[in-house]
Order: sequence, then C-alpha cells, then structure tokens
Amino acid sequence: MAQVKLAQVVKTYGDLEVIHGADLTIEDGEFAVLVGPSGCGKSTLLRLISGLEAITSGELMIGGRVMNNVHACERGVAMVFQSYALYPHLTARGNMEFGLKIQGLSKEARQVRVQQAAEILQITDLLDRKPKAMSGGQRQRVAIGRAIVRDPECFLFDEPLSNLDAKLRVQMRQELTELHQRLKTTMIYVTHDQVEAMTMADKIIVLQSGHIEQVGTPMALYHRPDNRFVAGFIGSPAMNFIEVSASVKGRTASLTLPGGAQLDVPLKAALDGFKGQLTLGIRPEHLVLSARAKATKPDRGLAGAPLTEATLMGTVRMIERLGAESFAYLRCEGVDVTMKSTGDAALEIGQEVTLTIAARQVHLFDDRGQTLTKGTG
Repeated sequence: MAQVKLAQVVKTYGDLEVIHGADLTIEDGEFAVLVGPSGCGKSTLLRLISGLEAITSGELMIGGRVMNNVHACERGVAMVFQSYALYPHLTARGNMEFGLKIQGLSKEARQVRVQQAAEILQITDLLDRKPKAMSGGQRQRVAIGRAIVRDPECFLFDEPLSNLDAKLRVQMRQELTELHQRLKTTMIYVTHDQVEAMTMADKIIVLQSGHIEQVGTPMALYHRPDNRFVAGFIGSPAMNFIEVSASVKGRTASLTLPGGAQLDVPLKAALDGFKGQLTLGIRPEHLVLSARAKATKPDRGLAGAPLTEATLMGTVRMIERLGAESFAYLRCEGVDVTMKSTGDAALEIGQEVTLTIAARQVHLFDDRGQTLTKGTG
C-alpha cells in the first residue's frame, strides 16, 4: 500500500493551464474517486499520477518517494483503462502475464500470479479465451487482472465501467468494492458518474475546470457541500436552487421565497445587517407534499418564534415513476423544481400541489456560490 500526495501540482499544455495547483493526499488503502464533469481535469490528474503525463510544476509523492522524474513503470502503480486495451491475438492468460514477461519473471512465477488473480476475479475458466470470445464485463475483469498480477502499491482506474450496460455496471461496482476490501490497496478511480462515486468511495475529490472544489466522504459532501457546484453535482436527482430575498440579523437569515412565503434559516457565521439576494438549495427528497394551504403572510406565533417551515405552490408538469420511487417535475412560482416521492404517490400531470420546505433541510449560497449554512443531517 502507498500514500499518494500531490503538492501544488500544475499541468500546462503550452499556454493553457489545465490543472491549477492541486493539493491532495490519498491515504494508504483508501478508495478515492475523482469525479466531475467532462473536461474538469480528472483523467489528466490520474495520468500525472501514473506517469503518462509529465508534471509542469509541483511535487508528486507515492509511498513517501518523490515521483516527478520517475518513469511510469517504476512508480509501483497499475492502470486500468476505459477501453480495456487488451491484445486481441493473446488469450486472457497471455494478456495478464505480458507485463510480467517484460519484467523478466520466470514462467512459474507468472503462472502463480495469473492463477491467483484469476481466482480473485472468478475468471479461471476464461484464461484460454481471446478477447473476441469474451463479453465486455469479462474483458474488463481480464484488464483488472492484468493490473493485479503486477502487485502494485496503487491501482488507477480511468472510467473502467463506462462501456458496460447499466446492469453490468452495478455488478462491477460491487465487485470492485469487494476487490478493494480484499486487497486493501490504495485505489484511485476516475468517473463522471456521481452515483459511482457515492457508492464506491471512501473519499471523493470533486473537480471543476482543473480546480479541486472539495474533498471528503460521500455523506459529508452530500450533507455539507462547500459550494453550489458541489451541492448541485452530488446527489441524484440534483439539488433544486431557488433565488430568494434575505434579511440577516446575527446568524439568522429571514428569507422571502417566490410567492411570498417566509422562512428563517440559521447560518454558520454572522452576517448581521445583510440584505439582498441569496440562493436557497433544497434536495428533491427533502421536499414534502403538504395538505396545508399556501401561507400568504408570515406568522411567527407568540414571542416572535422563528419560522421553521415554508410552503410553495406548484403545478405538476411531468412524472417519472420508477417503481419504488417517483420523480415529479413541477413549476413553482415561476421556478422549475424536482421532487422525489414514493412510487405510488398520488400525483397527476396538471395537478396543483403544496410543497413544504423545512429550514433544517435548507442550504444557502452567496453570490459567489459559497455555502452559508452548516449543512443537513
């Protein structure tokens, strides 16, 4: 196992800077996932770690050794590619042991390693097949086996499941997670699919435009995003964003939602005296169907108690029923909103509904997209 550490790593192509001073530490044995939209720099960062791309400036350390000028084959890493990259004229056994041949290992040593990897991946019956006689999932297992036989300190995966169908992706996610638990080796995995990131990672690194936006556990990023980008990227369906008017007294923001409903939301730091526009974030699963009528006036009750709930009126525009759950797409006071509900929710297209928003489930973001609330959960 090996710790992987990047310190102020920069990558440029000519005058174009694509990685901007990345600072990142991945601990021994962690399953870390680099996630972000297409073009954010996640695959480039992986290639810098692997040695397939040269670092422009900064420092890369693997297992406590500086690797900036170390050849890729000497870094103790093994990479699994999106395209499998198997030799079509070789059997699965031939593909898996090819790199070991180059290293000069004896035939007996190669056979032992290939057999051990094949048993781990349950592909012993495929060892004499060529790639054309295998399914996509089988080819991917062979590609992973080729990495395992090298006994690396760190595994690198570059979107390895993107060529598989949906059912097989779920199966392979489970198998990769079990493989990590068995080998207990550092794994760095690149994907654009935040569901893969949430279900597989010990640590998620969210990237945007070559910048690391946030690093944390899946549930930390879900409940406590640092900014609007992370909040909108993590979670499926994506978080709803609603522009609201705010008046802040101490550490409480009194919000006026579209339609006039009001809500008091606690902040993580005082912004006393602020008045202006903020962005309210609320996840689809935190919107609740309500039987109450829309509030037309704020009602703080006795002694000015804070408003802990607010309501929004909306019209159902579309419904996606997925069995155990349903996604309803609504138009609420001029804003498009997504709500997640049970599969048998009594909803119809064109129906007018009232949604309840609880202050404890709300995220607030300033005009720079930075979060102002402590988070949920």
